[in-house]
Amino acid sequence: MRKSILLLSLLFFSISCDSLLQLSKQAESMSEPSESEINAGIKEALRVGIEKAIQRGSAENGFYGNPLIRIPFPPEAERAATTLRNLGFGKIVDDFVETLNHGAEQASAKASPIFAEAISTMSLKDVYAIWRGEQDAATQYLKLKTNDQLKAAFKPVIEESLKKVEITKYWSPIASKYNQIPFVTPVNPDLSDYVLQETLDGLYLLLAQEEAKIRKDPAARISLILKRVFGWNKQA
Repeated sequence: MRKSILLLSLLFFSISCDSLLQLSKQAESMSEPSESEINAGIKEALRVGIEKAIQRGSAENGFYGNPLIRIPFPPEAERAATTLRNLGFGKIVDDFVETLNHGAEQASAKASPIFAEAISTMSLKDVYAIWRGEQDAATQYLKLKTNDQLKAAFKPVIEESLKKVEITKYWSPIASKYNQIPFVTPVNPDLSDYVLQETLDGLYLLLAQEEAKIRKDPAARISLILKRVFGWNKQA
């Protein structure tokens, strides 16, 4: 009898301990993360998102094979493209589109240290604004902080890529002639500016996608700190 009572007592104690442990974990998950946790979590999210976005953008055909960010011939210059094709330069136009996309892929690989610098200079105010902000708050922060530096880093790569195709020597005179037509929307004779902006827009789009995954999809939170910070934020 005493043995039975003892066994029942031990069993009850064990169940109670398990229940208390579960309650403790639940309470922890429901409590707002601390300041240090939020700071670490946001910076971790940025690092993870940046790494994945750059991997995607700088991969072979990362731009050219992705319809969401594939850079087309300047849309406002379709007449110029038609003129080139009518002159027998259709293959040059096609080669140009492929080459400028590969230039964007090469340029994307240079973004890592610039993004890293932006993360290192974040204030606590920045961190909280991102944590409580919109689904792309981190992307918008990086865009604000890195756009000019990325332009400077990307431009030489883009220009070098454009030199590989002969279309550049045809583009300027055609663009200039086209811009002389009354009432047309002028096209930019400098193709590198167009490609540069398209590259930046594509990279930020990839980054926004990765940020959204971390915010919305528990499977994308690959570390405990991401689970803690963004798991609570999802419940809030």
